[in-house]
Amino acid sequence: MKNLQLHNIDLIDTLAWPTTELFITAKTSALSILTDFTQHRPLVIRSNVKAVELEKLMKQSHVKMKLVIDDNDKFVGLVTLYDLSEENILKQVDKTTSRNDLTVKDFMHDKRSLKCFDYHELEGATVGDVLATQKENHLQHCLVIDTQLNMIRGVISARDIARLITPNVDAAKHFSFENLYNEHKTKLTV
Repeated sequence: MKNLQLHNIDLIDTLAWPTTELFITAKTSALSILTDFTQHRPLVIRSNVKAVELEKLMKQSHVKMKLVIDDNDKFVGLVTLYDLSEENILKQVDKTTSRNDLTVKDFMHDKRSLKCFDYHELEGATVGDVLATQKENHLQHCLVIDTQLNMIRGVISARDIARLITPNVDAAKHFSFENLYNEHKTKLTV
């Protein structure tokens, strides 16, 4: 093992910044907006975790979506912070079920209800193609599968796209593909 030297920082006051700003247009490759799970670890949660615990955890870590896995580490769906809102939790509470008994499984979008892109189709697609396809989607995320390898390859986030279009985007704002398309269709003319 190599012993590394530690340096003083007291004389350094300049930050490194990217030499080019990353921005996107309608013609930008669709792969540039993909969070690829071969490069970034997917954020997962077990389906039996208490919903109120996950909501707290997601708020603390500023995470908007988690992939849901079962006890065998198999993908079963996804859950968003919006799904775990106080309003949605109260809708599930009744005489036989308390809020502390509710689990992620009670709020997740089951995988059978999800639509996704194929990674290999995205290789030849643009951001404009993605947004035009998703312009009526009220969700914030779209999964990407690799049909050749039979796996979930990654996710595309409307919020991430918004940040690349408008760097000073309001982080608290709710972004769905639909409102992103409607707000930026002139910038992303297909």
